[in-house]
Amino acid sequence: MNSNARIPVLSPDGKPLMPTLYRRAQVWVEQGKAKWIGNDLNIKQVHLLQEPSGNATQPVAIGIDPGKKFSGIAVQSSQFTLFAAHLVLPFPNVTKKMTGRRILRRARRSRRINRKIPFHLRAHRQKRFDNRRHKKLVPSIRANREFELRVVKELMRLFPVSTIVYEYIEAKGDKAFSPVMVGQKVMLEFLTELAPVATCFGWQTANLRTHLNLIKHKNKASQSPQSHGVDGIALASSQFVNYEAFQTKREHGRRWVGSVRLTPSPFRVITRPNLFRRQLHFENFRQGAVRKRKGGTVTPFGFRSGDFVQGEKAGKIHRGWIGGFK
Repeated sequence: MNSNARIPVLSPDGKPLMPTLYRRAQVWVEQGKAKWIGNDLNIKQVHLLQEPSGNATQPVAIGIDPGKKFSGIAVQSSQFTLFAAHLVLPFPNVTKKMTGRRILRRARRSRRINRKIPFHLRAHRQKRFDNRRHKKLVPSIRANREFELRVVKELMRLFPVSTIVYEYIEAKGDKAFSPVMVGQKVMLEFLTELAPVATCFGWQTANLRTHLNLIKHKNKASQSPQSHGVDGIALASSQFVNYEAFQTKREHGRRWVGSVRLTPSPFRVITRPNLFRRQLHFENFRQGAVRKRKGGTVTPFGFRSGDFVQGEKAGKIHRGWIGGFK
């Protein structure tokens, strides 16, 4: 790790303090004043064993750039970029699984209906509720928002976050619509319970990104800080830099007010393990009236789905999670 990087610091009672230099934390550990601890984001972190000289903190903001398949999240103070991440959202996987579940359910229901008898005598069960009247998020969108919320909660355990900045999507015209707009009001309600929330529109994020000389790649699937992480940094920086109006006797207009310092920071690509649940009634029987095995947590090589493992092949270390038989 870069010795100039800033890493999270926890007080003896687990409260997040202002991040410190890695080399300074290493001295604390060697002197027995602190210890290394882990977290779900795999960021180097130190936990103090003695009371710190002070608990004062500076404003720290989290910027969230939501998307349909990918999102960007960053943590920024006025002097340092503390963290950036590219989130691979579960939208495609959840949509695929829900579609498959619907097909199998309809197939099971159709098999138990005797179409040789009149319609009113068939085994059609009545609907239990009107699913067109419920104001619920569809599973794929809810999975996206809950995944983003999970990452934000973990960051708030690491850094003394004072504000959360969320990019709010507006429809273009009267008929324009974006799937990203679905659930953003619910997401804002979730975030408000954690910390004060501010919103920025997309054009404001773009202007601030240009002002900060941040370059964004056009390939949104690129797992790099320049795909979505830079938007998260720009959103978080909006708490320290503003485009404000001014007026004097001779001129008026708008200008940038404030300053923020961007620095190298840890970057992570975060995704949700794609676990396959056990399906007892999977499609059709194979030869011999045996159903194909699908999903479940038990594997033939001694691990369970979701276990984090490490292996060596051709002199290279590989780390990952068990998903099915892979």
